[in-house]
Amino acid sequence: MCRLSTFVLAILVATSALAQTAAPGAQPEVQPLKFADTVSVGYVMVPFTVLGSKGGPITDLRQREVQLFVDGVPVPSDMFERSMNAPVSFTILLDGSGSMGLAGKMPAARAAMATLIAHRKPGDDFALYVFDDHEAAEVVPFTEDAAKIMRAMNDVKPFGKTAFFDALATMPARSELGKNPTRAIILLSDGIDNASHLTRAQLPGLLEGVSVPIYALGLREPAEKQPMDPKHPNEEFSDLGLLEEIANQTGGRLFLGNRPEQLSEAVDALENNLRAQYLIGFSPTGKGAVKYRRIALKLAGRVRSVRVRAGYLGTEPPILSAAARDKTKKNERKRSS
Repeated sequence: MCRLSTFVLAILVATSALAQTAAPGAQPEVQPLKFADTVSVGYVMVPFTVLGSKGGPITDLRQREVQLFVDGVPVPSDMFERSMNAPVSFTILLDGSGSMGLAGKMPAARAAMATLIAHRKPGDDFALYVFDDHEAAEVVPFTEDAAKIMRAMNDVKPFGKTAFFDALATMPARSELGKNPTRAIILLSDGIDNASHLTRAQLPGLLEGVSVPIYALGLREPAEKQPMDPKHPNEEFSDLGLLEEIANQTGGRLFLGNRPEQLSEAVDALENNLRAQYLIGFSPTGKGAVKYRRIALKLAGRVRSVRVRAGYLGTEPPILSAAARDKTKKNERKRSS
């Protein structure tokens, strides 16, 4: 059976209250969550997307063109698979907070979802979660009937504050309810958080090691993404940087836009990236400490960029033998000559 990775597509932002205990009248204490591939899984799968000189995905990559590194050391992979048109389980995370009722953001979210559904392939299934300042509630469980998703989205009335940090931290586990091995979290939000128990600084650490790329679609004008002035921070815009950081960390991408043509281009791009992915993997040795280990890929010269997860949480990886390292260096010299 083909071993495909779990993929998370985050186009908007999801919130979910975390399990917590507190004494009467005390500030609730959030229990830290950690979503990562651990050594107990026994296998680390590394999904990645490769882009060529014109920015489009490369679909004819060969195994000998890819070298895997963990903490800077070359590691052998015992699998190489590609999926160019596999069905996907989409977990849609819709921001239902009051800010989504402004500037046409909720209609833009519905338009983005309609475009995504128009691209659906046989076997795709969808689930809808909605959040505001409370936990992300399951509104539609996984179904192949995409019309149920659109009807439910049309019934959402924006209200309240936004706790998307809390919600996003819980989504990787919820996406596992989909039937397809390729999964995606669709995050629809304007990227404003003003109610989470989690802090902005905590979220990247909680998602460290997640094996699914997060594609974030922020319903904002691209011009709004500007470098932050640390002396005069603007809270309304600061979380766009966080979305980009999380997307890059998990091997995904941030898209910004709220006009029909922008949304259509974003969905086309994320569909191309999601359907055209490669997968390599290896078994950790079980030796050494269980810790976070950085993943990197080295590819042939025709590759302009690669999107890959940042790392995994586990024991030491297998190491290439000296003979294998020499062979790898010879192949690199041949490619460069």
